[in-house]
Amino acid sequence: MAENQTPNTAKWTSTQAYVLSVICLLVGVAVGYLARGSASQASVGQAQAGAATAKAAAAQSLTPEQMRQMAESQAAPLLAQLKSDPNNADLLYRIGNAYYDAEQFPEAVKYYEQCLKINPKATDVRTDMATAYHFMGQSDRALQEYDQVLKIDSRHANALFNTGMVKWQDKQDMSGAIAAWKHLLETNPQYPQRDKVQQLIAQAEQHMGMQGAANRGKGTAN
Repeated sequence: MAENQTPNTAKWTSTQAYVLSVICLLVGVAVGYLARGSASQASVGQAQAGAATAKAAAAQSLTPEQMRQMAESQAAPLLAQLKSDPNNADLLYRIGNAYYDAEQFPEAVKYYEQCLKINPKATDVRTDMATAYHFMGQSDRALQEYDQVLKIDSRHANALFNTGMVKWQDKQDMSGAIAAWKHLLETNPQYPQRDKVQQLIAQAEQHMGMQGAANRGKGTAN
């Protein structure tokens, strides 16, 4: 875990490395996911992706009220601890994660922000907060927060990966997505999902080519 992180947070989300989402592309349908901030590279593998898929499928069968109740149940003992230790950044992060995992993203952001007030350089916390903003439909804010992470740690693998996903999925910014993913591979040569990232780069480049051809066709038609 990075030195600038609050202590003992990686264990909390080590089995919840990825949240899966589906992105529809002109070149086909690809399965995309956003990496959790605290997921170490060693833990990012097929088993974790499979666990996240199962978790996402289970979540789809719950009502929003059931998801909220699940979050409150998981957060309750942590909130009780927080009363006697309100400046415990690790507790705040774990509470935020409890709400994040139950898809209660505004509540998650509230606790992530409190954690960051105590430790503004906690890049994993800020990465998760950025991703929560993405799921809340605030892609510009998400990208701003990823940028803040990368100003602190330009090699932060999950922030770079997620930047590419949000630029592609939310902003249709293929060149920006490709740049983020190429920087990820250049700065993290042992990235365990390297093949996946290379595939995404190839798909984005193909998508750009199709857009360019379509635009040239419009110009000829005029």
